[in-house]
Amino acid sequence: MNAPVKPEPGAAIRAALDAEARALGFAEVAVTRPDSVTAAGARLRQWVGQGQHGDMAWMAGRIGWRASPAALWPEARSVIMLAEPYTPEGDPLAVLAEPDRGGISVYAQGRDYHDVIKKRLKRLGRWLIATAAKEGLASEIKVFVDTAPVMEKPLAEAAGLGWQGKHTNLVSRRMGSWFFLGAIFTTLELAPDTPHDDHCGACRRCLDICPTAAFPAPYQLDARRCISYLTIELKGPIPRELRPLIGNRIYGCDDCLAVCPWNKFAVAANAAHAPREGAEAPLLAELAGLDDAAFRARFAGSAVKRTGRGRFLRNVLVAIGNSGDHGLAQVAEQATRDADPLVRGHAVWALSRLAGAESFRAAMRADPDAFVAEEWRLGLADLSSRPPPSSGA
Repeated sequence: MNAPVKPEPGAAIRAALDAEARALGFAEVAVTRPDSVTAAGARLRQWVGQGQHGDMAWMAGRIGWRASPAALWPEARSVIMLAEPYTPEGDPLAVLAEPDRGGISVYAQGRDYHDVIKKRLKRLGRWLIATAAKEGLASEIKVFVDTAPVMEKPLAEAAGLGWQGKHTNLVSRRMGSWFFLGAIFTTLELAPDTPHDDHCGACRRCLDICPTAAFPAPYQLDARRCISYLTIELKGPIPRELRPLIGNRIYGCDDCLAVCPWNKFAVAANAAHAPREGAEAPLLAELAGLDDAAFRARFAGSAVKRTGRGRFLRNVLVAIGNSGDHGLAQVAEQATRDADPLVRGHAVWALSRLAGAESFRAAMRADPDAFVAEEWRLGLADLSSRPPPSSGA
């Protein structure tokens, strides 16, 4: 009688990996090879070459590592991709109908996902090393959560977690659009999963809803027009022509994610990503009054804190300028005295949108910063070119 065939050690580890990942709170897990995203690397180089990455210099600075996981860590033999849902309970776009409040992207309303997910990735990584050792296999790991030169979305697509939709974000038939990605690079040889097919079909909801027309074509994003880039990554002033299109979105934008029809299959969020108190629709007037200490205290442990007070209040003042609420003109006027010229300049723009010409002229003052001084000049020019209010019949 033949002895039963013992499975390869890597196969036994792979079989146990799914159960361990789910026990730690991950919704999906899949494996791919480090060399599986060659085509995505070429697309990245073209995208950066066209300047569509804006001022995200870190995209270009380590593009060789980003384009090739094997170059980032030559010893890696497998890449484990994991998904963790943060699905909102209500309509994430409902806040857009409340112009006196700010819209914060769903992913940033809870605890900083970098910290939450990395802890679990490290726990899973330690389990992987210990399990491999029991099989007589020495191994090493590296974990990544959106802070290293790793193309998580192409790797997740190659691993079979989903596909990059026409909005360039990952979409899953089992999870919709609302999920974070994490990666574990390992020296272990694990059997790869099958890449996912594209299921967008003729749908273009994500393209059509974009307020700033940031998609020049399906599957292409011009970050320089994307509200998430403008309110998070952009360090300087938001281009004047794009400010009115931002509405009251003060940190990120969920429009293209929210309209995806595959969200009907979205799974409940991990409890670790529940919104913090006051994060879903905060009052703009309240946020505009935050000094540096209050900003840090309010957003401690949140992804929002990463932008810093200056950029955040810049966004808040754009939203105030778009609110149409003349009662907020005083809030904008107060912010024109802020110590940060980035805040002052956008406060001037907001004031020019809410105040009358006489009130704006009364508030004008010389400013040593060229950007702020130009905002005063342009604001006055805009007010002067507007027709006078109707006196009625």
